[in-house]
Amino acid sequence: MTLQAQAADAGKRLDRFLLEQLPAYSRTRLQDWIRGGRVLVEGKADKPSYLLRGGETVEVEPAELTPLRAEPEAIPLEILYEDEDVIAVNKPAGMVVHAGAGCRSGTLVNALLARFEALSGLGGELRPGIVHRLDRYTSGVILVARNDAAHRHLAEQFAGRKVEKVYLALVHGVVKAEKGKVDKPIARDPVRRVKMTARLGRGRTAITEYRVLKRFRAFTFLEVRIGTGRTHQIRVHLAGLGHAVAGDRLYGAPASVEGRPPLDRFFLHAQRIRFMQPSTGETATVEAPLPAELEAWMDGLL
Repeated sequence: MTLQAQAADAGKRLDRFLLEQLPAYSRTRLQDWIRGGRVLVEGKADKPSYLLRGGETVEVEPAELTPLRAEPEAIPLEILYEDEDVIAVNKPAGMVVHAGAGCRSGTLVNALLARFEALSGLGGELRPGIVHRLDRYTSGVILVARNDAAHRHLAEQFAGRKVEKVYLALVHGVVKAEKGKVDKPIARDPVRRVKMTARLGRGRTAITEYRVLKRFRAFTFLEVRIGTGRTHQIRVHLAGLGHAVAGDRLYGAPASVEGRPPLDRFFLHAQRIRFMQPSTGETATVEAPLPAELEAWMDGLL
């Protein structure tokens, strides 16, 4: 495939030019092609940040999209609750929920497929059974649908804000109020695309409520409830208050804390979830205790 840069393209980054010319592909995938030598500018490979002068010939050799299909893997799981419709798992920090860019194995889905004969297919072959998610470095309760009817029912509950989700979080700094509420929409950060932000005044509705459980000299331990489930919601809203979640360097937490061992995860744990059982309509509550490594880390604080 041959593309021709115009005079108006002068000063554009190579990856940006390709994104404009080939909108069917993500910027990440285009950057991978550039780094892999599949994009030549005037016959030479270059960097994604290369600035066009205008008038160059750009040759592109697209790579085939590798189909992703989750495969069973014998990975230990802690099952907190199980019935004919729903499975509740205590997801450890560090485990990705489902495969995606840069991660194709070792996921919660891989483990579920090895443990259970059937899961809901509404999420596709990459995300069987997955109704909601937790960030990789967040631990705690996550629900999985065993059949399509249960998946639809649970999805409706999440969409209707009928699922109660309670988290425990340790944040930097002294939170002044004993309790509070953040009601700010969340959108993708226009500069750092790996981040979300609540500073733009637009985006998807997001509601976070918190109350103080314990105070330390330089930290505050919170119970957090979310009425919505936006990407990075708790992390973004608490960081916006000036209180980043411990261990969350993306949103401003320091890399280390004097006198404490390195925290290679977020101090954020999905402690409790309450939902309506899809078949019976009865209320079910599932809890996951705070992980021992977080208890130990917090015990050393003053």
